[in-house]
Amino acid sequence: MMGTQNEQGALFTYRVNLDKRVRSDHPLRRVREAIDFGFVRAEVAALYGANGNESVDPAVILKMMFLLFYENVASERELMRVIPERLDYLWFLGYGLDEVIPDHSVLSKARTRWGRDVFEKFFVRTVGQCVSAGLVDGTKLHIDSSLNEAHAACSSVLTAAPSLIVALKAAYQATESKLDDATTPAAYEAVNDRVVCTTDPDATVVRHGSQPPRPRYHHHRAVDDARGVITAVETTTGSIAENKRLLPLVQQHQTQTGQTVRTAVADSKYGTNENFVACQQLGIRTHLGDARAKHHHVRSAGIFPESAFHYQAGTNTVRCPAGQTMRPRRLHPLKRTWEYSRPKAVCAACPLKPQCTRASLGRTIHRHEQQALLDRARQQAHSAAARRDRQRRQHLAEVSFADAANHHGFKRARWRRLWRVQIQDWLIAAIQNIKILLKQWPAPAATAH
Repeated sequence: MMGTQNEQGALFTYRVNLDKRVRSDHPLRRVREAIDFGFVRAEVAALYGANGNESVDPAVILKMMFLLFYENVASERELMRVIPERLDYLWFLGYGLDEVIPDHSVLSKARTRWGRDVFEKFFVRTVGQCVSAGLVDGTKLHIDSSLNEAHAACSSVLTAAPSLIVALKAAYQATESKLDDATTPAAYEAVNDRVVCTTDPDATVVRHGSQPPRPRYHHHRAVDDARGVITAVETTTGSIAENKRLLPLVQQHQTQTGQTVRTAVADSKYGTNENFVACQQLGIRTHLGDARAKHHHVRSAGIFPESAFHYQAGTNTVRCPAGQTMRPRRLHPLKRTWEYSRPKAVCAACPLKPQCTRASLGRTIHRHEQQALLDRARQQAHSAAARRDRQRRQHLAEVSFADAANHHGFKRARWRRLWRVQIQDWLIAAIQNIKILLKQWPAPAATAH
């Protein structure tokens, strides 16, 4: 006999056991077993008073923010609408069928009350768990960055005189980029000295590839070589150069994993003289792409390479192919390179000048004050092992970014202001680490029915 579903709603639901309604192999079961969200209660206890209305459990709030990015829910409002419809969400959060779900404003108020540190500690705890589980080697590190869109439209960018922009940024308490870390040379006026995003003053206007300039943030991360665990994360304004964050990421990785980096792997954006020398001084193998290799100009064809000029260590001079001695002229204060040259008249009368330079003032040779370390770093960068590591980087760092973008809403900020975007990036990185951790975490026992 064919049955017919009785669509009359039950008057009572007191016999529903949510634990039996969530399958035994549900991913959230493994998350709840592997991750301790309750640590947040002790972290934020001092921020709540002893009297007044009782707040939502901080552990539940953190779980809600976890779900927001783990499931890539469109918004906090949407999350609160979906929770009552999802038995697995209710079970994960510890709610019953008839309990009232809090308003979405609970999440934004909690972020404001807690600040950034709680979310950074959540990320660091996932790193520690991965280290304890043997998923982190710690000695080889892949470093990369991504320009992400701010939660602001291009129409919110205001262009004005630099003096007015300074006043506006001060009024907005905008986060300023350090000049030494920015991509704009000191000799030029930075674009962001003349513009400000009124919607998100911390975001800086940056062009990305062929895309038009728009407000963006820069996300920097370090990925361990063993399993792709994200061990260091930093979020900055969009104008901060990625190559300036290599050493801070290495230091953050070492602090959070307790391991010493032996090899740094990155593309040619990071292969600067500064990074090459600094890594060598720290005993780190430099499997970085060489930025210098991208700047060979067609005009240098047919000209003596720098290898044809021989350095004389005893006298700190350089002997040119014509046998002339080039003396040091000055030490560049920022590049830390010596400039060697001959008088203009000597170079002009030299029969080898057409093969040496096309410059009217003669040939100038630049040599870093730590040239021996620089030469060793470049030798490592051009080795076969370095090329293999940079290929592997595409399967770790770049895939890590792709997973974050495709599954966790990484490429565009959900919130405004730098400290909130940092929270987003810590949460996403923590979720990606948890997914790696769960691949080897024992599955919970089947629920009895």
